[in-house]
This record gives sequence, structure tokens and C-alpha cells, in this order.
Amino acid sequence: MQLTREAFTRLVEEALTEIPRRFRDAMTNVAVVVEDEPPPHVLEELDVEPGESLFGLYQGTPLPERSWTHGNALPDRISIYQRPIEEAAEDHEDIIVCVAETVIHEFGHYFGLSEEEIEAIEDKYWSGESVEDA
Repeated sequence: MQLTREAFTRLVEEALTEIPRRFRDAMTNVAVVVEDEPPPHVLEELDVEPGESLFGLYQGTPLPERSWTHGNALPDRISIYQRPIEEAAEDHEDIIVCVAETVIHEFGHYFGLSEEEIEAIEDKYWSGESVEDA
């Protein structure tokens, strides 16, 4: 299923509003962009095997790793890749779920969370539990 860039970007924006306020308030100097797909050099750097997908990518310095000298830096960047998400989705609802999970996942990296911590938050989110305390 394919969406227009505008419709897909709206899904990303909606997913951002679902992030708990205490996390949203801490999100500064980070750009979220929608791109068609990851560049080949990114797939190579991340050892993404042929046939595997990359839905999103965080590029920057996670908050816990920043020192007081971090000011005046370019924004961190979160890329959400439209084509791999659409290709993996079975229907529109699947796209919504995948976009939301990808946004949560990549902001987890921004906050310096481990893969296990991010997965626990995603599980809570999709089971309807509050992620405010995550």
C-alpha cells in the first residue's frame, strides 16, 4: 500500500503527538524527516542484509552522552523511511502501527535507551498501558 508523502508525513506527525508530554518537552534540537528509503551507504554501515528493512534511523548524540559543551550543535536527525514501511505493511492500519513504533523506537535512541528498554516501552504502548512511567 502506498500513501502520498503528505499523508505519510501526517502519520509521523500524529505519532509524535502520542509521545508522552514529559518526553516531548525534553525533545529539543532534533529534526524528524520523512525520506523515501535509506541510502545504500547507511544500509552498508549498519550491516543491513539484503531482504531486511530499515524503517528509521537516529543520527546524533543521545541525551545521556552529552556534556555541557554540546551547545551550538546541528540538530540531531531522525529519518523515517516511507518505502520500507509501506512495503512491509499489509494495510493502512499496519502502516500506522509501523510508523508509531518507528517513531517511538528512534526517539528511544535519542533518549539513550537500550533496545530492550525501547521494546518494553513499545509493548506497553501497544497493550494500552501508560508509558508515562517508562
